[in-house]
Amino acid sequence: MGDINLFPKRVVIDDRARIASVGLYNRAAAAGEYEITVSDMVMQRDGRLIELGAVQDTAARDAVHTASGFLRWSPRHVALPASEAQMVRIMARVPPELPPGEYRSHFTVVSVPPETGGTSIDEAAGGEAGGGIGVRIVPRFGISIPVIVRVGETTLTAGFKDLKLNAAPGTPPALALTITREGTRSAFGDITITAPGAKKPVAEVKGIGVYTEIPERAVQVLIDPAAEPRFLAKGTRWTVSYVDDDMSPGKLLARQEFIVP
Repeated sequence: MGDINLFPKRVVIDDRARIASVGLYNRAAAAGEYEITVSDMVMQRDGRLIELGAVQDTAARDAVHTASGFLRWSPRHVALPASEAQMVRIMARVPPELPPGEYRSHFTVVSVPPETGGTSIDEAAGGEAGGGIGVRIVPRFGISIPVIVRVGETTLTAGFKDLKLNAAPGTPPALALTITREGTRSAFGDITITAPGAKKPVAEVKGIGVYTEIPERAVQVLIDPAAEPRFLAKGTRWTVSYVDDDMSPGKLLARQEFIVP
């Protein structure tokens, strides 16, 4: 949603503090109104997020540990003038019998269109309404960030598998890989690919998460088009690293060597 920013981009609540804040910033040149809700989503193996209610597979639904049942937030409706910000407080009221682990829902902000806004079907088709009943299309845009609640001690082990260089003619080269995850905590961090002698990574992608409902996630890491050809040459040894940007920023979560074929 281009006219609203949320900050931070993810929220983690743990035993030390059960209250967090999310900032909404209206970047548009006009005032806007927004509804704030908490929704439940499921991560797919390719990283896509879909609504929990749209998942038919019972096992896949049961694998998602939602936090929506014990999250409280205020306010739930915000009117923001242009270039103004508003803080929304989120509180986790964790039931005492809740088992240790990680629970997650998504803080969702949806725009409320003006009552007179939108486009009728006749107008969209380039015609004029000739009287009678018309239908008006009013789009509602939304943006979400994860709210992660950790209870007690959690564990995480991450790794790589299935590394493969995709370099089809006419397309930018990319390293395909799979991040594996075990334990009771999600993984979140940055992937970098380095080569001996290179002053900067030949590829880098930030903010890659693997949520607890999936044991692995497939990722495509695009190679920097400005990288020197000698660092992409056959036989070059790359080091692929997954570095934590969550509980222990900078900690190495996974590393694997890859020889350019």
